[in-house]
Amino acid sequence: MATREHLFLLIIFVVFGLTFIVQSFYYVYFYLALMKKRPAGTPHKKEPVSVIICARNEEENLRVFLPSVLKQDYPDFEVIVVNDCSEDNTFEVLGSLIPEYPHLKVSTVQKDPKFTHNKKFAQFIGIKAATNEYLLFTDADCQPVSPDWISGMASHFSEKNDFVLGYGGFFRGKGLLNRYIRYDCITIAMQYLGMAIRGLPYMGVGRNLAYKKSVFFRNKGFSSHNYVISGDDDLFVNANASGRNTAVEYNHPSHTRSVPASGFRQWFRQKRRHLTTAKHYKPAHKILLMAEPSSRIIFYLTFAVLLSRLFLWQAVTAIFLLRMILQLAALAIASRRLNEKGLIAISLIFDIFSPLLNGTVYLANIFNKSGQDKWK
Repeated sequence: MATREHLFLLIIFVVFGLTFIVQSFYYVYFYLALMKKRPAGTPHKKEPVSVIICARNEEENLRVFLPSVLKQDYPDFEVIVVNDCSEDNTFEVLGSLIPEYPHLKVSTVQKDPKFTHNKKFAQFIGIKAATNEYLLFTDADCQPVSPDWISGMASHFSEKNDFVLGYGGFFRGKGLLNRYIRYDCITIAMQYLGMAIRGLPYMGVGRNLAYKKSVFFRNKGFSSHNYVISGDDDLFVNANASGRNTAVEYNHPSHTRSVPASGFRQWFRQKRRHLTTAKHYKPAHKILLMAEPSSRIIFYLTFAVLLSRLFLWQAVTAIFLLRMILQLAALAIASRRLNEKGLIAISLIFDIFSPLLNGTVYLANIFNKSGQDKWK
């Protein structure tokens, strides 16, 4: 019996070591790619830019955040707001801003009971209305952190670069949920920005994303995934971005901040909608995205088993601490690069439970399809 138990624990130890190797690969190769400060693009090149914002019943957010977009320090840009079937005072708010900001344009989609649509349709209307080749996207509940947001993102536009991936964080607030939302946001950013830096761009976030209008129409826009409720940002990037045509911009003045969910139910609903796109990624991307949280769960489980039996506990503890050092180092660097504060200590807890929580959301999508047919 002792020999059989020893063999079992030895196998567990091997699995533990293999998952440590997998985890180390992600931290060293992808997440620590943010270690090097990204240089700015070519600030002397000021190509005309069209900023596109889709809004449905966003009266208050537009009143608060749209002026910071309209007041950007950039010589040639227009802001197109697509008023998508709003039933509040969105139209009046936009109308009050047009006299002061002539570069603000409004496209209105009227509500039709015979025709329901997702955000992609509103996005398409905005892209069609844009007069410039270079498109920059954000949301109605987003605020650029500086007047140089457009400059930072646009500085990477070139004949070579079709896509520019930016960072869109959330406003800092009180409570555990706010900290988890910001932790979830920064860890996702470490992943998609790090993979893009390594030549494997797989997604962008609609809160801060840019691409060329010609690329959109040359690749038939959202036609290949128009039936998916979400994905106006990440699925288009996943299908068309590559290491050769994608730039990354995460200098502080180029960030945006968004209003986080105010309650767990709202966050859960938003997360469900976002995760509907994951199964449509390219197979290689799906494997890479699944391997990290899966290996993390196995790493923690095998650690618990080995430590409870005190099997090679010195080596097990050393490996666990080494992985924790890599985790904290990567998050500390990303926090500095992405200007996120107050997350490092709590990340030790979030790191254990986040793959389980995300797995729960993913399973909810599989077994319950209700509520996935609306973007607002």
